[in-house]
Amino acid sequence: MFEKTNRMNLLFDFYQELLTTKQKAYVSFYYLDDYSLGEIAEEFEVSRQAIYDNIKRTEESLEKYEEKLGMLKKYQQREKLFSQLETQLTKKNFLDEQVKETLEQLKNID
Repeated sequence: MFEKTNRMNLLFDFYQELLTTKQKAYVSFYYLDDYSLGEIAEEFEVSRQAIYDNIKRTEESLEKYEEKLGMLKKYQQREKLFSQLETQLTKKNFLDEQVKETLEQLKNID
């Protein structure tokens, strides 16, 4: 369950602007704030089943966005390459403060 939650949080980070207001709210409460389906249903005055169905459809939408756009996959590939580069530079004693700062700047480009 932790892996799915982590993946949904990452997909939400990348694609939340493509979701409706209601989808954003439900997924945010469920995955980010760890609310139960019952708590969300109570908050929005709808049935638990309605919340469940909406979250499942939203999960499918997020996966479809990822399938088509691949932003998460590219992000993970970049992170892996940055890590490898950092390791290689450290082994060769090339990792000074300026190089560290440049790597951090590259990692934080949106």
